[in-house]
Amino acid sequence: MRDAVTNLIKTYDITGRYLDRNAIDRLKSYFDTGAARIAAAGVINANAAAIVKAASLKLFDELPELIRPGGNAYTTRRYAACLRDMDYYLRYASYAIVAGDTNVLDERVLQGLRETYNSLGTPIAPTVRGIQIIKDLVKDRLAATGVTDTSCVDAPFDHMTREISERDI
Repeated sequence: MRDAVTNLIKTYDITGRYLDRNAIDRLKSYFDTGAARIAAAGVINANAAAIVKAASLKLFDELPELIRPGGNAYTTRRYAACLRDMDYYLRYASYAIVAGDTNVLDERVLQGLRETYNSLGTPIAPTVRGIQIIKDLVKDRLAATGVTDTSCVDAPFDHMTREISERDI
């Protein structure tokens, strides 16, 4: 797993260039948001189960057909799998938040996710909605701790939903 710094240096190293103004600005931004990213990871770590529970309740309130007979979260096994996946998205998003980079999501979540969801016939729209609900809950909890700029939380969740949505699953 790489972070924003190692990815930036790798890019410049491959091309044999010194770090220019753009690189320095990106590094400055990474370090300036460090406290908020660490606070977000702390909020996620301390509240993961509650966040997943609240997100699932909201998702199933919005889309009750998911938990009705024939729905993709109907039966205890499927319901548990949905909660497990939500927890999975949250955990890997926390890694990406701390790293300030979404590569871990591509490497560990999105590649296998596409194939798995294809084989299971899992609908993508509720998955995307669930990820966005999780993001909103994390941002709300982070703001409640006094962090005024919660934008560091956006990139991982938006990356997952964008990548999943752009693919025909």
